[in-house]
Amino acid sequence: MTNDIKLAQKGDTAAFARLYGTVYKELYHTAYYVLRNNEHDAADVVSETVADAFASIRKLKKPEAFRSWIFSILSRKISQKQREYYDHPENIDDIEISKDFPESSAELREALDKLPREDRLILSLSVLCGYSGEEIGTICNMKSSTVRSRLSRIKAALRIQLQD
Repeated sequence: MTNDIKLAQKGDTAAFARLYGTVYKELYHTAYYVLRNNEHDAADVVSETVADAFASIRKLKKPEAFRSWIFSILSRKISQKQREYYDHPENIDDIEISKDFPESSAELREALDKLPREDRLILSLSVLCGYSGEEIGTICNMKSSTVRSRLSRIKAALRIQLQD
């Protein structure tokens, strides 16, 4: 991977494509989950993330940080997309909820929808992508201890909400 990063930093599109191939599913699943199961917006956000990542890969100083770096870009793109929802609230009604999303329980889906955006992002990075508290902290620009305590509170709140 380090070699592909160096090649991509020199403008090699095939090397960048190989790098993208290592993270594209996680990028999409994270965007899909955080953007409340909207396939089109998730695809748009991932496309914008990849374009920005390719344009700025020369700025990546540590090749081993590629995954957290690209997820940081994704996080910013998700935030921008969600601001569009607030700027144009009429678009929210157009969001299609896919029946193929892993959570089959209506109660779970409703509980997840009630979570604030940042909490959904933290939860999805942990549960869907398997990132550690430290990695999520890097992506979300917060202390790993803060991530771990928030993740614990998020899970506890979901447990309580789902027991009722």
